[in-house]
Amino acid sequence: MENQPCHLLLFFLLVVSCFTAQIHGKKQTQALYHLYKTKQTEGSGIDMSLFKAIHNVDESKINPQEGLKEKDKIVKLPGQPQVEFSQYGGYVTVDRKAGRALYYYFAEAQNSKASSSPLLLWLNGGPGCSSLAYGAMQELGPFRVYSDGKTLYKNRFSWNYAANVLFLESPAGVGFSYSNRTSDYDKSGDRRTAEDNYVFLVNWLERFPEYKGREFYISGESYAGHYVPQLAHTILYHNHKANNTIINLKGILIGNAVINDETDSRGMYDFLASHAIISDETANAIIKKCDFSTNTNTNTDDCNNATNEAEKDIYHINIYNIYAANCVSSNLTVRPKKASILKFDPCSDYYVYAYMNRAEVQEALHANVTKLTHDWEPCSDVIEDWKDSSSTVLPILRELMANGLRVWIFSGDIDGRVPVTSTKYSINKLKLPVKTQWHPWFLNGEVGGYTQVYKGDLTFATVREAGHQVPSYQPARGLSLIKHFLDGTPLPDTSRYG
Repeated sequence: MENQPCHLLLFFLLVVSCFTAQIHGKKQTQALYHLYKTKQTEGSGIDMSLFKAIHNVDESKINPQEGLKEKDKIVKLPGQPQVEFSQYGGYVTVDRKAGRALYYYFAEAQNSKASSSPLLLWLNGGPGCSSLAYGAMQELGPFRVYSDGKTLYKNRFSWNYAANVLFLESPAGVGFSYSNRTSDYDKSGDRRTAEDNYVFLVNWLERFPEYKGREFYISGESYAGHYVPQLAHTILYHNHKANNTIINLKGILIGNAVINDETDSRGMYDFLASHAIISDETANAIIKKCDFSTNTNTNTDDCNNATNEAEKDIYHINIYNIYAANCVSSNLTVRPKKASILKFDPCSDYYVYAYMNRAEVQEALHANVTKLTHDWEPCSDVIEDWKDSSSTVLPILRELMANGLRVWIFSGDIDGRVPVTSTKYSINKLKLPVKTQWHPWFLNGEVGGYTQVYKGDLTFATVREAGHQVPSYQPARGLSLIKHFLDGTPLPDTSRYG
């Protein structure tokens, strides 16, 4: 069955997906488009005020964890090649009364300094998309899925060469994460997600106490541009409140990140115009007729007509990588096709979907223990509403820098959804003095991208020839980026460095 995308006009109006019969849930593009369009609609009901951390964590949500680590150890995943590192998977209850639990997958570091390597949490966005579907199995995790949907091959650029990497499916209703009180799915939003993610971490560190004092970093992409800073803010708040380092947070890293609605939207249309995807007439009409600021959520018919023209122009391309091929067949193969980490397969969603819905895979992962009434999906189809989504996280980024945290923002430079122009416009809003001027950075003698460092410990970096999911399209450059981030060292500025 051919994977034909939904017409963009439809998923601006409908929550439902027109995905193929094999994958019912929304893709990342649909989830983010729907949220943006809803936020721009009068009477949407979405709270767009600035994010505030929960003031109190109910002590009943911190539960005993003895013996659970050993139960979570994954002996071997079906179809998995031999590896030298340990991996774990399981549930952490974040609300016992509601029966709400989040699923995690954890790959310990595979390097000579594994016992002292930092702990890195990865979050995908959506909102409502799975960090297992994308981060773990298509981007930076230790394995990729072959086209047969049954077997795995190694990712030699996995980020667990640099850190102990923790992938979390959040909020409840995403992937294998669930709540016995299904009304919780209708209460999803930024605040609930940050609260549950924080409670998850406190409990997880009780389950894995050897990581309690370890340097901790949070990373993610797309709508995780909200999740990551908001979780960091929550951690800082509770560390200060307790006058104790409950979680040893050192920094955040966000890629092609949703961080400021106005500049995100304006930057997207400017990118599409500068890359000859929309016409000058359409671009000029959007500039003149559209107001993306937070003081309005209604636009004129002239604005809507112009953005509709833009939607028609991008209908046939992969907006997450404007030069990448679309998937032309969602069918699995009897035998695995030849696969390459360096050449991302655009049909990978289908392979991962098939793999994760295999009973023996779920058993090995210690997942779906309650036998969910819905399939595991790359993006949730049980979360239909999003209650709160702040219009900007720029004030949180300022707070993190003021508290001495390392803040890196990176952009795959051929993503059309949250493009490099959007991120540059957003960073400019911070009005930070420049510490190190714009220059190329290198890997193996080639330009890996461009970077600029600001006073206050904010680094901006582009990744050349990468789409929205940077480690999918440029795995070597992605691994170099995370290594320098974790080491706290600048990206190499001459071709002499590898």
